Amino acid sequence: MSMFNQREESFENTFVHEEELHFLAEARRNKLLGLWAVEQLGASGRAATAYVEELVTAVTATNADDVVINRVMKDFAVAGVRQSEHQIRRHMDEFLAQAASEIRSGM
Repeated sequence: MSMFNQREESFENTFVHEEELHFLAEARRNKLLGLWAVEQLGASGRAATAYVEELVTAVTATNADDVVINRVMKDFAVAGVRQSEHQIRRHMDEFLAQAASEIRSGM
């Protein structure tokens, strides 16, 4: 294998690894957001667990961030929880940073 091919393969492997870490971080972020949301909604038990799981699996959807935000905003509106889209997005950003940190540290 030539030096160029080895280098190309190395870059491809790095890209795949980074994409996997990003996917894991987004899934963890959605879990953290879900846990925060069920607390705001006052949900518990099976309903809370199912809600969190739905947000985690949404990471595979097209436009996953929009799907998650729209779901949380809709559920907050129905329950009378006052949070703007901006506030929810801010929480998502904070949870993504936390999730990435946890993944890097091996948690």
